Amino acid sequence: MGTALIYDEEMTKYKLLWVDPVCKIEVPERLIVSYEALKNSGLADRCVSVPVREATDEDILLVHSEEYLEAVKKTPFMTLEDLQKLTLQYGDVYFHPNIYHCAKLAAGASLQLVDSVMTGKVRNGMALVRPPGHHSMRSAANGFCVFNNVAIAAHYAKQKYGVKRVLIVDWDVHHGQGVQYSFEDDPSVLYFSWHRYEHQKFWPQLRESDYDNVGKEKGEGFNINVPWNKVGMKNSDYLSVFCHMLLPVAYEFNPDLVLVCAGFDSAIGDPEGEMRASPDIFAHLTHLLMNLAGGKLCAVLEGGYNLTSLPQSVCQTVQTLLGDPAPRPANLDGPCVSALESLHCSRSAHRKYWSCLKHAAEPPTSDLSTKRPQLAEEEGKVENGEEKKSAEEEVWPEPLRRVPAPVRTASVLPDGVSCPEGCELFSSSDDPVTASKLGENFPNDDSDALPALSSLIALVEKMERNEICNGLALVHNVTMAMTCVVQHAATALSNRVLVVCVGDVVVPTHHREDGKTLLVHFSNKEEEQKSKYHIPVCLKKGCRDVSGFMLAVLGLLLPLGYEYDPSLVLLVRAPDGGLCDGAWQQLTGLLQGLAQGHTLVLMQEGESVCVGPTASSLLGEAAPSLGKLPAPLPEDVEALERLRTRLQVDWKLLQTTAPETERGDEH
Repeated sequence: MGTALIYDEEMTKYKLLWVDPVCKIEVPERLIVSYEALKNSGLADRCVSVPVREATDEDILLVHSEEYLEAVKKTPFMTLEDLQKLTLQYGDVYFHPNIYHCAKLAAGASLQLVDSVMTGKVRNGMALVRPPGHHSMRSAANGFCVFNNVAIAAHYAKQKYGVKRVLIVDWDVHHGQGVQYSFEDDPSVLYFSWHRYEHQKFWPQLRESDYDNVGKEKGEGFNINVPWNKVGMKNSDYLSVFCHMLLPVAYEFNPDLVLVCAGFDSAIGDPEGEMRASPDIFAHLTHLLMNLAGGKLCAVLEGGYNLTSLPQSVCQTVQTLLGDPAPRPANLDGPCVSALESLHCSRSAHRKYWSCLKHAAEPPTSDLSTKRPQLAEEEGKVENGEEKKSAEEEVWPEPLRRVPAPVRTASVLPDGVSCPEGCELFSSSDDPVTASKLGENFPNDDSDALPALSSLIALVEKMERNEICNGLALVHNVTMAMTCVVQHAATALSNRVLVVCVGDVVVPTHHREDGKTLLVHFSNKEEEQKSKYHIPVCLKKGCRDVSGFMLAVLGLLLPLGYEYDPSLVLLVRAPDGGLCDGAWQQLTGLLQGLAQGHTLVLMQEGESVCVGPTASSLLGEAAPSLGKLPAPLPEDVEALERLRTRLQVDWKLLQTTAPETERGDEH
């Protein structure tokens, strides 16, 4: 199961033939530099190349009207003057004698990608296409878009493969109104878009792009808009919306297929977006979607007009689709006030439709900060005490090269337990120094456990050197093994360990206050929070209620993990922790977005039945679907919300409302 890459040079063979200051940024080089970057980095060669085909009339008519299709069909035979006249009928678009052919290829490439994923030829993939599609409407070209590639792909998947639920994630900086119009009354398609809006002052300047447009009739609640009311949004703002809005709803929706309108004008340096998110954030956004729908993910290029950040962002996306660990996240300093206000508004608008959002705050009662004239004027000129730069003036470091470890997954297993396919059985040669130190630290413990502990230490050291990416171990005593690994890892100055305990594990009684470890413990027992770095999460049924557990993972654990930014994740499973295999695999998969994928899983001897599913997730296989999740227990929702509210003082990524609008009675 590989990653498809769909590209055809033919789609570069049209361009603007007259002077138009709006359309001049949509150039063939957008596609050329993106594909060249994939070739030069070796990523293209690792992908499965899938040929392009033209979309048929039947395909196009799934979304567009016959009258519009017939109008576009005439463009190859038009004079320059006729092309200009046709252009004037629509908004911010241009036509060319070859654009009809290219538009059919762009839509057809999207369908080839769906075919490849749905038939199991590949696990996921990306289509580099031009013209883009998400602004195109039933009877109108718009915003550089001729045919709505992703909308056609969604209808096609439903019709040809019987797909029941499609999630469309639009991270382009413009609102994909064409996609919204296509599905606003359709509950089988969940459309999510964040977009530059600035209170309807930014193109396409539509009232229906605001947060309170939630869909119509049967589709009410299945259209999610998160409008950005100021420019300069960063990595924290994007991750915050994913963790607190998109992911909880997506898991409750339970899609069979994920389509991404992959526009990279939301990256730093783009003249359209004027945002400040670094290209490597798209590695994380991609990773967070890859355990939905059994991993069936199709990304289709939309916008992106900075010829440096565009190819960087494309490479980050494709490398993650290929299964390489995401880089350490950069610049996670918490979401800004305006982003929190947009998140607050969107969550409140959808809380009556989704059980995961029922605890969201009431709508804000005061004006948004960007609507207060004095503040809005000041924010437009200054950020953090410095004058704002234009997009063209932005400078950012080139993303660091992502080098996968030679060994993906290693296992430390007792005799009699077979090593899963794809894993490397790991055993350290006897190291008398390590064994001696372990004997001093655990003098009263079973000496038979020392060889396994010694192997764990050696495994962690190889992970620190990136010789091994991740690992799993069946151990005699998970508490002893956890203590051993944490003590060893904490001796390195640069190490920070995120410890996630699931179930009734005896956690170490001594908690470090220096930030070298962050412990998050899921159980059904009330436990006192001893410090900022020791966070007990009490759920009424422990981890047996999958809905409550996933709500805690998405809305608490992931934001904590991203903000903490560990160099190692230690995942500890108690015997009979109560967590089903599917939820355990989801947890294991999601956590691999942290620490460059360096995750070590500890399980008790006797839990050998869990070795296979755990190894599958560590090897990069998508977790199985959890099915349609019921509402979490009200007691758990209230407890999690109280905990989040208390912790957000120290952990900014836990915020879901701006500080001045935080409600003490939110539940």
